[in-house]
Amino acid sequence: MRVNGEMRTATVAPETTLLRFLREQLNLTGAKVGCDVGDCGACTVIVDGMAVNACLMLADQADGRDVLTIEGLATRDQLHPLQQAFEIHAALQCGFCGPGVIMSAKALLDETPDPTVQEINDALAGNLCRCTGYTKMVAAIQDVARSRGAGTVKLPAPGNIGRA
Repeated sequence: MRVNGEMRTATVAPETTLLRFLREQLNLTGAKVGCDVGDCGACTVIVDGMAVNACLMLADQADGRDVLTIEGLATRDQLHPLQQAFEIHAALQCGFCGPGVIMSAKALLDETPDPTVQEINDALAGNLCRCTGYTKMVAAIQDVARSRGAGTVKLPAPGNIGRA
C-alpha cells in the first residue's frame, strides 16, 4: 500500500486492522484507538479518497491502495489549511478526536469543495467529540472551503487565535 505517498510493505496477521498496522508497524499514531468498533471516528484515515474507520478495515484490504493519515497532511514547514483553521477557531480542546475529524473534513472538501453546513455535519456525523461542540469545527471547515484558492487560511492578528 502507499501510505502518505510512500510505498509500504509488511507481512501482517490476517486479523490485523489497518489501525493496528499504522500504529504498531509504521509508528503512525495520529489515528487514535478509541472505541475499536467504528463508533467514534478517532481512527479515521483516507483510503483512495474516502474517509474510513481504520479500526474496521483489515490491513490486507488496504493492499494496493492509497492511505492518507493525519501525519501526511502537513509539511515540515507548513500546517495543512484544515489544521491551521482548527487552531485559529480553537475548534478542539483535548485533541484526541482531532486527527479523525480533520481527516473526515479533508475527504469532504476533496469531494465537495464548497459544502453546505448540512454536508459538513453529515461528514462529521461519524466523529464523536466529548470536549466541545461542533460549531467551531464547522466554522473552521467553512473557512477552508472559502479560502481554497489562496492555499492557506488567513491567520488572525497576534493574540486573537481562538477568537475567530
